[in-house]
Amino acid sequence: MKFSIKIDHPEKERSDVLVIGVYDSLKLVYDKLSLNTSTINHIASILKHGDMSGKAGSSLILYNVPGIKIPKILLIGLGKEKELDGKKYHAAVRAMIHALKKMDVKTITSLLQIASIKEADIAWNVEHFVNEVMDASYEFAELKTVNKKTKKTFDIFLVVDKKSQKIAEAALKKSFALAKGIELTKTLGNLPPNICTPTYLGKKAQEIGKEHGMKIEVLDQKQIEKLKMGSFLGVAKGSRQPPKFIVLQHNKGKKTQKPIILVGKGITFDAGGISIKPAGDMDEMKYDMCGAASVLGTFKTIGLLNLPMNVIGIIPTCENLPDGLALKPGDILTSMSGQTIEVLNTDAEGRLILCDALTYAERFNPDVVIDIATLTGACVIALGHHASGLYSNDDKLAKDLESAGQTSMDRAWRMPLWEDYQSQLDSNFADMANIGGRAGGSITAACFLSRFAKKYKWAHLDIAGTAWKSGKAKGATGRPVGLLTQYILSKMN
Repeated sequence: MKFSIKIDHPEKERSDVLVIGVYDSLKLVYDKLSLNTSTINHIASILKHGDMSGKAGSSLILYNVPGIKIPKILLIGLGKEKELDGKKYHAAVRAMIHALKKMDVKTITSLLQIASIKEADIAWNVEHFVNEVMDASYEFAELKTVNKKTKKTFDIFLVVDKKSQKIAEAALKKSFALAKGIELTKTLGNLPPNICTPTYLGKKAQEIGKEHGMKIEVLDQKQIEKLKMGSFLGVAKGSRQPPKFIVLQHNKGKKTQKPIILVGKGITFDAGGISIKPAGDMDEMKYDMCGAASVLGTFKTIGLLNLPMNVIGIIPTCENLPDGLALKPGDILTSMSGQTIEVLNTDAEGRLILCDALTYAERFNPDVVIDIATLTGACVIALGHHASGLYSNDDKLAKDLESAGQTSMDRAWRMPLWEDYQSQLDSNFADMANIGGRAGGSITAACFLSRFAKKYKWAHLDIAGTAWKSGKAKGATGRPVGLLTQYILSKMN
């Protein structure tokens, strides 16, 4: 996809199709970009015949409209003008792409982005337009050899008035970089686990680091052993794929600026270990590295934007498989922090690799640490697939992440992290158990991680319900790259 900002009047554009929003009152969205009177009247006369209601997501194609050189006009319904919000706007953009894919067009001029949306400005409109177009156009067909889909691409001109030009161009740059980061996160998640191994993730991190001038380290098993990451290595024992510990540093801020640290869970396939999962839908456990993928996607975005910030990505990555050497229920591990952990369920492995990464993060004297993990099925039961679970030991950090989620429409909901829950992790034989029972499973998982994050401001995002979709729409979503990027950008102000 190619996107450009234009300030010319639409009738001067030589595109294949002009996209115009229509409210259910049949009012057209063209603002001060005065379409020719004959064009407006012609469209209005057609709408009066009832061929289109203006209902959100509806569409209608018009041909050879007078007063304009563009041969086709695509009308997209926006619903009630006063009720147009981000969700309905996203639906309208997706309806536009759905219609365009059926048309023989290459160049598009759009007026959708000048619609008046609740609590939004032209920058927000442009950013979300671009990201929704890229999201709706995404296809994963890299490994198909027959009936391979051909991705349709367009040159899209977004028309704005002159006073909005610079704002819109800056928004376009940001949104395109974000879209590329989300695209990378989706592709990494969708790759099969025989390709997307810990070694593969390490190589991908090296590519990103080299492309954007970042410092990159990919530690192997011997180096991990020297760090005494006994908890992480305990999980990795059941696999023939060697574990990797990835550290990616974007050091473009002031030397005095404490870094933001993102820690991503990188279980490239999770069979559950000895506590093996049921066979049904086990293929979706390739998505258990979506936390790691979201960190790499965010680094892709901040690299493209060359943000003047200090951001560090930490990714512990391995497989969790059953084997004669695999971790067993009843085993006790010694974490990098020195705390001991009784393993009661080997399928609660994400917290076992993250806890060592959280201890490792201390050496960077961070401003904040945010871990991202497809951690618990319990979070899916609690919040479904709409919001990621958010836990934090710092109220301001939690509020900032919630705000970033609202702005990016990649929302998270804060959950309790009360001391009351900590006792569920009591063990007769070690400092703690790795599970706290069925009750409050997502909360006790966060409580476990909190024991390794006491030396800094920390937040945990449980993305088990938001990182991928099942069924006919099966595939990685790219979340929460939008939330993370928006949070980092907010720290620049």
